[in-house]
Amino acid sequence: MKNSAFPRSAEVVIGGAGIAGVSTAYFLTVRKGIHNVILVDPLTPLSLTSDHSTECYRNWWPGPDAAMVSLMNRSIDLLEGLAEESHNTFLLNRRGYLFCSDQTEHIPSIIEKAEAIAALGAGEVRIHDSSNNKGYQPAAPEGYSGQPVGADVLLGAELIRTHFPFLAQDIALALHVRRAGWLSAQQLGMYLLSQARPRGLLVKQARVSALETKGGALFGVHLDTGEFIQTSSFVLASGPYLKQTAQDLCSVTLPIETELHLKIAMRDSSRVLDRHAPLVIWNEPLKLSWGEEEIDFLRADGQTHLLSELPPGLHTRPEGGMQSDIVLLLWEYNARTMPPTFPIPIDPLYPEVTLRGLCRMIPGFAKYLHKIPRPRVDGGYYTKTPENRPLIGRLPIPGTFILGALSGFGIMAACASAELITGHICGDPLPSFAQAFSPSRYQDPGYLEQFRAWHDQGEL
Repeated sequence: MKNSAFPRSAEVVIGGAGIAGVSTAYFLTVRKGIHNVILVDPLTPLSLTSDHSTECYRNWWPGPDAAMVSLMNRSIDLLEGLAEESHNTFLLNRRGYLFCSDQTEHIPSIIEKAEAIAALGAGEVRIHDSSNNKGYQPAAPEGYSGQPVGADVLLGAELIRTHFPFLAQDIALALHVRRAGWLSAQQLGMYLLSQARPRGLLVKQARVSALETKGGALFGVHLDTGEFIQTSSFVLASGPYLKQTAQDLCSVTLPIETELHLKIAMRDSSRVLDRHAPLVIWNEPLKLSWGEEEIDFLRADGQTHLLSELPPGLHTRPEGGMQSDIVLLLWEYNARTMPPTFPIPIDPLYPEVTLRGLCRMIPGFAKYLHKIPRPRVDGGYYTKTPENRPLIGRLPIPGTFILGALSGFGIMAACASAELITGHICGDPLPSFAQAFSPSRYQDPGYLEQFRAWHDQGEL
């Protein structure tokens, strides 16, 4: 049944109520004063992929240019401003990311890569060892102000374990990225909505089913409820459905894939991981140890890849305050590209494999191997372009815009991305990095050439 009170026109319609769409609604209404914005989604806001994020952020991004560092620096500036005005209602912290390695021969290349990222604007690199260990400032467990930027490289197990005693005894390097941490994504999104609603945002539970044009430009959007909203601006922000909706609504084929990523929450009743720890990441490949019966089972089950060397990137962090004993574990050792399907498919071996890998970095977790605390496994999809950079800008139909392909960095990039797409809509001057994320970049046939030799995908 149609709602006769629902407006028949809007200045801007946003298709998708994840963190990207919600942030866009905030910047249009609160920051630009546009008081007739409609956010359309068949689901409750923030309830799909945004609800299952690791909720982390960082300004530490590899090249080949400074675009990602610039985007993230701006987004963190905005997050800190929102935290200040809201009395940090979404619990922003600056504990950092701690990349760990046991390979002394890799130290020079890790430092070289760190200095290259620093040169892009992420902040200076400071090196500490047993002879120079006075300048390292441990991260505060709460809050975000008064903390260093850049990164600290800690060398040698004795120094590293002084600050992080839970790590393996043969740890050789710990790279502590400082303008990084995490927050409550749900509370951030709800704060943005709470500010946008009184300023004219309406939320409509429906799906945009078609666009209507007049004279070649956007005239309005049709909803699957049968309603029509006249508008001259439409933002496509449909998260993991971006590729399909761009094709269906705008007849645009985007170079996008969706990659399934899982996340574990489990109890750490013995408090193996310090509750004040940063996000801790193993920077090296891993080969797990299995018993003979387990090897036979894995072979019979077609899981022989688990017997080989598995990729780096396993990471963990505490979840909740000091009273909590929950930790998050993530390791995409078998990334699967697939169309978005909900509920997401869960690999039954994922908790055990991830916990086994974690024991290499934090040996104390081995006490849980005999009986894994009942894990809760969820996750979502990384919506990725070939070079793993977002799509923020205009689409071919005048009046249509896109904000998406935020891969695993949607929470951290949402504010700057929303500010940027708002600039496109309002015709504001754009920052120097805007073209790096415009869909028009693919019109240059040589564009991807610069990325083909660049193997670091800029994610965990």
